[in-house]
Amino acid sequence: MAKQFRTELSVDLYELTMSQVFWRWGIVDRATFSLFFRGYPNNRGYYIAAGIDQALDFLQGFKFSERDIEALRLVASFDNDFIEFLADIRFTGDVRAVEEGTIVFAEEPLLEVSGTLIEAQIVETMLLNFVTTASLMATKASRLVRAARSRPVIDFGSRRTHGEGAALQAARSGYIAGFAGTSNVKVAATFGIPAFGTMAHSFIQAFEDEHEAFAAYTDEFPQTTTLLVDTYDTLEGVANAIRVAKAAQQNGSVVNAIRLDSGDLGSLARSARTMLDAAGLNDVQILASGGLDEFSIDELVNAAAPIDAFGVGTRYGTSADAPYIDSVYKLVEIAGRPVTKLSSAKVTRPWAKQVFRRFDGRLMRGDILARSNSPTPDHHSERLLRTVMKSGVRLHSAEPIETVRDRVARNIQTIPGEYRKLRDPDSYPVEYSEELTILNLNQP
Repeated sequence: MAKQFRTELSVDLYELTMSQVFWRWGIVDRATFSLFFRGYPNNRGYYIAAGIDQALDFLQGFKFSERDIEALRLVASFDNDFIEFLADIRFTGDVRAVEEGTIVFAEEPLLEVSGTLIEAQIVETMLLNFVTTASLMATKASRLVRAARSRPVIDFGSRRTHGEGAALQAARSGYIAGFAGTSNVKVAATFGIPAFGTMAHSFIQAFEDEHEAFAAYTDEFPQTTTLLVDTYDTLEGVANAIRVAKAAQQNGSVVNAIRLDSGDLGSLARSARTMLDAAGLNDVQILASGGLDEFSIDELVNAAAPIDAFGVGTRYGTSADAPYIDSVYKLVEIAGRPVTKLSSAKVTRPWAKQVFRRFDGRLMRGDILARSNSPTPDHHSERLLRTVMKSGVRLHSAEPIETVRDRVARNIQTIPGEYRKLRDPDSYPVEYSEELTILNLNQP
């Protein structure tokens, strides 16, 4: 049986080996690390910051358990006194971060962590893990919602994500970005997200014929039935669904929808809609699923396919067209002096920072990156990074998920259309203040 350890042990080894050197040398200076995204994946022009709350909870509860400490003794040759030091370490620093659900752009810090060098360094791996996955999925979900143009989108992706943790992140991120709900029961129960489900082809195959399967399911769930019609012949499946739906009407039951999961979804939806309407079942909706992403959904909507809702699985759950973000967590300041990195194509700007967002009316017009202590440029600008943790304690509890969801919906409307196109969006203007433009490299 696999041993159980706390999340804190999900640390990259080099964070511990470096920390032992810092400990040995007595380097206890206050340091600031900045977490941000470099560039964009294809066809992306913005990010939705997510995973912030999870990251803050992690920091507030940071502690190696006794079992973790024993594991550390086994996996590497650490000094015994350093191991004892780790047994007592807690995160006692400060954090400034954007609000969960904020729109951010490349190079802009989502959060900045300040504390002793060791405690700020040792949390790198999990902070990146929490924020990167959640932001990746929230951004992908916002694109799907945009493509669907007010039609509900439902997360069906849990079985294809890269592990349970990713499935939970994807379902939560999808909801805050505008999804109607998820098929994942654990997430629905944990966060109060609406749960949706239809049936599998195996359910229909378990019966002697399709009509019998449809009738049995409708009898069992007389108010929440969606019938999967493409196990055998899709249009024959629609005909069987119509027979069951009309019989259900006589018993005070209702078939809510049929689901198309394969084939030419646009053509099949048109045929199914014609058949349903001819049978007087105008209220029965059509749900489409099966390999959908924002591009195929956009094509279906543009073609006026009579599809009322979309279920998205593999291509959402894996963010198939852009499966990663180049996220980084970089030291930018230590002991009051700025530090930077000069590697080709990976230069980082020094100093703890602030993001000032400028508005023209309700629309974003550009951001300015400046030092954290810089004054607000003008009354058309707002600060995005706020102090959310002091001395290792959160200043506020996590917001309700509906609050975050509403924030995302509002914020998306403030991005000018050219920056949120599904294909080849324009580059949103992010500028550096004069002080950051003239790099104080502080090289020896």
